[in-house]
Amino acid sequence: MNQAELKERTARFALRVLNFCRSIRNTWEGRRLGDQLFDAASSVAANYRSACRGRSKAEFIAKIGIVVEEADESEYWLVFAGQAGLGDQRTREELTNEARELLAIFAASQITAKFGGS
Repeated sequence: MNQAELKERTARFALRVLNFCRSIRNTWEGRRLGDQLFDAASSVAANYRSACRGRSKAEFIAKIGIVVEEADESEYWLVFAGQAGLGDQRTREELTNEARELLAIFAASQITAKFGGS
């Protein structure tokens, strides 16, 4: 998957999470969890774009580290939403799987950038 495709994929993830968050906002806990989840998911997309514009390898590594953290946090909030019984189960599971895939992609990218080349 190339850089443009990953930018599109992370943006799509953020939009899908936004729609999920809209669906759980009818309770105080849904609003609170939705805010946390949307912040993390949209940060995956925004920080990946920023990483792609990094001016140095060190800057890329630092920014991709933020992407990894935010993807992990997105997964956490989605799992927590499931434990709390919030939102449509199928949608939540699809988003959780996507968060895990993005986390794996960006964690591997971080390792490659740190240790795998010039």
